[in-house]
Amino acid sequence: MKLNLSHTNIQKQLLRSRSKRVSEEKILQQVQDILKAAENQNDVILEALKDGSSAYRNIFNFDHLESNRIFHISDIEKICVIYRLRFLSTKYFKGNIPHEAISEIKRLEQQHDTSLKGFKILAPSKLFKLKNADDPLLMAPMGNDYYYLIHKWGNDLSPFRKIFMWPFRTFENFALVLIISSFLLALLVPDGMFSPRQTTAEFFMIFFFMFKWVAGLAIFFGIKKGKNFSSEIWNSKYYNA
Repeated sequence: MKLNLSHTNIQKQLLRSRSKRVSEEKILQQVQDILKAAENQNDVILEALKDGSSAYRNIFNFDHLESNRIFHISDIEKICVIYRLRFLSTKYFKGNIPHEAISEIKRLEQQHDTSLKGFKILAPSKLFKLKNADDPLLMAPMGNDYYYLIHKWGNDLSPFRKIFMWPFRTFENFALVLIISSFLLALLVPDGMFSPRQTTAEFFMIFFFMFKWVAGLAIFFGIKKGKNFSSEIWNSKYYNA
């Protein structure tokens, strides 16, 4: 039997995460309130700073907004942690932004009668170091931690990425994988290697030494590579995180 696994579409995952948290009508109402507040206050859109740390607010025309393009920072963070992605300023993006994305920016600026600023990209970490083509999403801030999806390009993520990146989401996930791995390795030790008949106490002693060995290797390579957990690096601009 042929196993057919589809690739992971991050935009669809964001929509699924958002729909569980808030309804489409409610999110449009919240964004409408944000836009009204921005218009009343006559806020001036801040220019992008070199470090990309400024909080921008782009003025969109509510009548032309598409609800399936609006995402809150909490949804973005959740997807970044699950799939080990980064959400950073375009300043740190080392891939090529396609002409289609530039055209879409121009179209939106004309449609909404505004000049968009403060762009960020949601993509795998390696895209902020090396050129690649795995599913980048270009977004612009709307204010109050909401972002508007400008353009998506490249390929969808591997269907196995969610599984492979599960151990790196949090410290608890990583510790659980180390414990399970150590237990399985302890089971592989032949019975009677250290005594004619292995006792439960001896098994747990082997498990303890296996855990120390596995954890030691993991910590060594983790520190050597400067790696951290997805929950800590999803918006970090440091390459070795």
